[in-house]
Amino acid sequence: MADAKVIPFDEDTRSRRGTPRPRGRARTKGDTGPGSPAVPPPLSAVRQAQTGGRDGQEEPSPVSPEPQEAPGGSAAPPSLPASVEALTDALGGVADRLLGGRWDRKVAHGLAFLRRRVTGDYEVDDFGYDQELTDQVLMSLLRPLYDQYFRVEVKGIENIPAEGGALVVSNHSGTLPMDGLMMQVAVHDHHPAGRHLRLLAADLVFVLPVVNELARKAGHTLACAEDAQRLLERGEVVGVMPEGFKGLGKPFSERYKLQRFGRGGFVATALKTGVPIVPCSIVGAEEIYPMVGNAKTVARLLGFPYFPLTPTFPWLGPLGMMPLPTKWTIQFGEPIPTDCYAPEAADDPMLVFNLTDQVRETIQHTLYKLLVQRRSVFF
Repeated sequence: MADAKVIPFDEDTRSRRGTPRPRGRARTKGDTGPGSPAVPPPLSAVRQAQTGGRDGQEEPSPVSPEPQEAPGGSAAPPSLPASVEALTDALGGVADRLLGGRWDRKVAHGLAFLRRRVTGDYEVDDFGYDQELTDQVLMSLLRPLYDQYFRVEVKGIENIPAEGGALVVSNHSGTLPMDGLMMQVAVHDHHPAGRHLRLLAADLVFVLPVVNELARKAGHTLACAEDAQRLLERGEVVGVMPEGFKGLGKPFSERYKLQRFGRGGFVATALKTGVPIVPCSIVGAEEIYPMVGNAKTVARLLGFPYFPLTPTFPWLGPLGMMPLPTKWTIQFGEPIPTDCYAPEAADDPMLVFNLTDQVRETIQHTLYKLLVQRRSVFF
């Protein structure tokens, strides 16, 4: 004991001030975590260190890792617990599934869209067509019906030209005009050039409240030769269903039998503008509301062209208005050119009649082919 040297605490502190603290230092009783004041080692430990442990070898006690210090001497911020990180990831995954992926970007786009609607910073054309509202809202509302409910299969979409005007002529059926809306979604979502279909609608559409405004916003316009010609001359894709209410309200026993195509006004308009006519055949719409009767008295009182009676409506009330989940096929046929005729050819009744009959027969034959290929009404 006489030759033992006691090292003062201040001298030991100065010697350790320039060197990092050992990572394996055992935590003392008073050391409760990061930021706790360091407790000096006992004097016996200092003596044992100087004598090289000659006073008795002791087993080292278990040590706990020293908390790392961030650059500059401050303690590093604690990381989130694993449970919190897992919950955050799970919530992000749910949002991605509900919003279609990249939910944060979609939310930002949605807020920007609302700001433009509130401030009036958006455009509509002279027909009332609001392209931004159609793309962001109306198509999003119709797409679940198109993709999941009716499971629409599209064929021949490339027959619609990538640029310039075109007149799409289709059959019409289903009691309610859902076939026109599904055809609009098909062109919007599947055409390689991302074209928009502008539908020609009957007068009744534009006298109904709410429906009138939505139809204008979606790009629909009155089914008249003047409006159709203006759209075609501007290079738009215009859709027309010449059967009108005769096709839409025909009984279920006459399904997939085309009605008369009027006087061929759509052919005359195509001849005047020189745009191609694209025949379109839709299978699946006839069965969504099987019309087994027509309450003509009620239709007259309400001012409707017909009042449908189906196996579910009006017997089940609002529930009877749910369409049956049939499987749809929309096929666009090869375009029929009209630019080989002079614009004056629109005044030739025989030419107009022949082209009208050609379009009608093309659609009818395509319907028969699709019906033969169909496995089931619902699958």
